[in-house]
Amino acid sequence: MHIVTGGAGFIGSNLVRKLVDQTGDDVIVVDDLSDGHKFVNIADLKIADYIDKNDFIDMLQTDTGFLKGVDSILHQGACSTTTEWDGEYMMRNNFSYSKSLLHQCLEHNIPFIYASSAAVYGGAGKFVEAPANELPLNVYGYSKLLFDQYVRGIALDKQQQVVGLRYFNVYGPREQHKGSMASVAFHFNRQIRSDGEVKLFEGSGGYGDGEQRRDFVFVDDVCAVNLWFLQHRDASGIFNVGTGRAQTFNDVANAVIDWHGRGRIRYVPFPEGLKGAYQSYTQADLRQLRKTGCDVEFTDVAGGVSRYLDALAAREAG
Repeated sequence: MHIVTGGAGFIGSNLVRKLVDQTGDDVIVVDDLSDGHKFVNIADLKIADYIDKNDFIDMLQTDTGFLKGVDSILHQGACSTTTEWDGEYMMRNNFSYSKSLLHQCLEHNIPFIYASSAAVYGGAGKFVEAPANELPLNVYGYSKLLFDQYVRGIALDKQQQVVGLRYFNVYGPREQHKGSMASVAFHFNRQIRSDGEVKLFEGSGGYGDGEQRRDFVFVDDVCAVNLWFLQHRDASGIFNVGTGRAQTFNDVANAVIDWHGRGRIRYVPFPEGLKGAYQSYTQADLRQLRKTGCDVEFTDVAGGVSRYLDALAAREAG
């Protein structure tokens, strides 16, 4: 049996789907459904149980016996809103909660695989898993970095597995509840459908119009990396999860336009509020991941966007 925190969220619900489909194992979803719209992400999944996040935290503190028989905890639950500046809230959700889970897993020798973020690199410009490259631009990135630093200070024995996965720009099905924090592929698709055009930022930071570059990674590939580590429990550490190939926002827009067979790009002024707090370039360095033997192949933007929009169309068709 596996526990997926944030299991009704974007990456979490895709992980639940993969675990159920590929392993046949029971999966418990932990989440906060204060935003009831997220229910659709797990409505079509055969889960063993659902536990409210606050109830789960209480159980960790008062009744750890329920962890017996748990094969892994895949910790995806976090506040992932990069524009959230309430530091107390962010640290409580992304740091303190993660520490509590980590120590329970260490005590019971339960593999602990958690979501970190490429936001830890911020404006560093070099995306190798090393402290010298970690310069977050917001409190979200700092909360993720602080937990990574905490994990680095723990000496593991051979029975313990702790893996931090630094996700780059993830896109794919089951992200519709994220609103403004959904991927650009999601927003571009909506814009084409409603207006017939995609809105991209004008040039900034030395990049031309729409030429800012990110490492866009398809959610199925992210799930595949998580499952690879579940199958290789001798591997621990903090690893980048991206394609290793930065592509432009123009590439994403054109992939959406090509899928629809119509549309155009319109460039809009770069927001003043994002200047100095925006990553114009990200590209995962995959050398540490590949050293573990992880052989997951990553989908490029054209292929991933096509699969994503196919999935959206199929879901709409019923």
